[in-house]
Amino acid sequence: MEELKVAKAGASNDYSADTIQVLEGLEAVRKRPSMYIGDVGLKGLHHLVWEVVDNSIDEALAGFCTDITVEIHKDNSICVTDNGRGIPTGMHHKEQKSALEVVLTVLHAGGKFDKENYKVSGGLHGVGVSCVNALSKDLIATVWREGKVFEQAYQKGAPLYDVKVIAENPEQKTGTRIHFWPDETIFAQTAVYKYETIANRLRELSFLNAGITIHLMDHRELDEHGEPLSQTFHSKGGLKEFVEYLDANRVRLIQEPIYAKGEKNDVSVEVAILYNNSYSENVLSYTNNINTIEGGTHVSGFHRALTRVLKSYADQGGMLEKAKVEITGNDFREGLTAVISVKVHEPQFEGQTKTKLGNSEVMGAVDTIAGEILKVYLDENPKAAKIIVQKVILAAQARQAARKAREMVQRKSALGGSGLPGKLADCSEKNPELCEIYLVEGDSAGGSAKQGRNRRYQAILPLRGKILNVEKAQEHRIYDNEEIKNIITALGIIFGREEDDRALNLNKLRYYKIIIMTDADVDGSHIRTLILTLFFRYMRDIIEKGHLYIAQPPLYLVKKGKKEIYCWDENQREQAVRELSTTGAAPDIQRYKGLGEMNPEQLWETTMNPETRSLKKVDVESAAISDHLFSMLMGDDVPPRRDFIEKNSKYANVDA
Repeated sequence: MEELKVAKAGASNDYSADTIQVLEGLEAVRKRPSMYIGDVGLKGLHHLVWEVVDNSIDEALAGFCTDITVEIHKDNSICVTDNGRGIPTGMHHKEQKSALEVVLTVLHAGGKFDKENYKVSGGLHGVGVSCVNALSKDLIATVWREGKVFEQAYQKGAPLYDVKVIAENPEQKTGTRIHFWPDETIFAQTAVYKYETIANRLRELSFLNAGITIHLMDHRELDEHGEPLSQTFHSKGGLKEFVEYLDANRVRLIQEPIYAKGEKNDVSVEVAILYNNSYSENVLSYTNNINTIEGGTHVSGFHRALTRVLKSYADQGGMLEKAKVEITGNDFREGLTAVISVKVHEPQFEGQTKTKLGNSEVMGAVDTIAGEILKVYLDENPKAAKIIVQKVILAAQARQAARKAREMVQRKSALGGSGLPGKLADCSEKNPELCEIYLVEGDSAGGSAKQGRNRRYQAILPLRGKILNVEKAQEHRIYDNEEIKNIITALGIIFGREEDDRALNLNKLRYYKIIIMTDADVDGSHIRTLILTLFFRYMRDIIEKGHLYIAQPPLYLVKKGKKEIYCWDENQREQAVRELSTTGAAPDIQRYKGLGEMNPEQLWETTMNPETRSLKKVDVESAAISDHLFSMLMGDDVPPRRDFIEKNSKYANVDA
């Protein structure tokens, strides 16, 4: 109540018509950028790139663009060039300004609203390139069309001059180039683009739009030939190549992808399917090139078709009757990798993050098209069909064993008094929103963490050795692993809901911050990756709801006299050495090989104190890339894992 009184006291009683603010033009975007791009961190920064690239992809979907080039310049500006028709530059009669200026300065303006020009388009959350313009300190738009080269420059969304002709264009080239510099006053946390993040999204777009060529160049870094770091993404096979890429590190049960493509109810449907010998399901869905991470009607239609057709085929062959096991929809999807891509004229989205498709007509379209192709495939490939059905039966048997194992873990928790692991040093705070738990590598580091922590809100769970590699284990084996049982029990996670006995119920989650704390060496990285794999495969809701973090212990302590500097990477170490070497002898350098080498006070000061620590929040940036990465790091194929480690060796203290 006291807080409420303070809030009221600080508010003004002068609430009249004049207090209602109307933000003109792009002012609203600059005032509340997170409403338009999600946040002003790394995600929002990269969202600017997606908005501009989406415009070029829309031109490709309309059949007028084949090449797109994305460049990251040394000053961290972004340049996107395409060979589409070029944004119109003529006078817009309603707005009384150039159409190019309208597109770049008016929210929700653009050709994609005209279904004659763009039958479908991307840009799920965004409001187009005008949003990018508003959040850029500078932007230059160049257009090739009508035998001329046009240009207009902007600062913070405002045009510096009218659209003008800067050159003749006798080759009759067409296209658009948008060159923008993000405003550092808005992206204060970081204004540095990540090459891999952009590369991963462009690779995804090339798979989703077969035939398009997308070039990426990073002028900030040179390759061994002294040229800008670059990649070119081009896919002839589209989704077929996408599922093959996703399953590159797995053993396939069928050699060629099952592929379906068609149109029904004005919905364009494309589906590619592979089965592998893993124990996880990986179904990725897209609507107008946007990853619908929460699924929706297209995924429901695919599930319905898969279950119906496979069950009918197995029933006709009497295979399920012989197995004497109850089959559910989940069993048909174990070891399944699939990509579903639909193009919809007027997509309707719902869900917490607005990434769940709600169009009812899409379910029937996907069900029909995927079901027809799948039936033909099973009839024409009886050997592959038998292998798939046998996988389904094994999955059903393993699911029943896993359910019993999960129930056993939860039953022991309920019968064991508090039900908490004996190794857990719990905190006194009972509000989970204020509590955090450290999953600590080893008893030695666990002992230091227990002594150095704040007992009121920080809990410590020491983990002994390396937990089970869940990527290569059947589900019921996972719940027999002592360390995994301790993690599940300590967190208060309950498995199973009425519609899905594998689903997570986080209503009794005991800590809203779950922090992985391992040594900054190879073994520590391996243990961290094992724990991350467990959460990604079996407790992904924890990640998606923002509860999982990685602690960042320092690598070095540089000390001279009474002055101490902790360093988290080589650059910081070199800087600290220079700083402390100005007079007299060289400073002492201590390399921390493990958390246990730090005393409780040092561990608190560097890694656990919320005022001074650095945490990495774990985020599923791309489900496709994450799945590919985990299957590679935790799979049986050694060469790609070795290549990845060598490539990332200079980022030794950065999580894979």
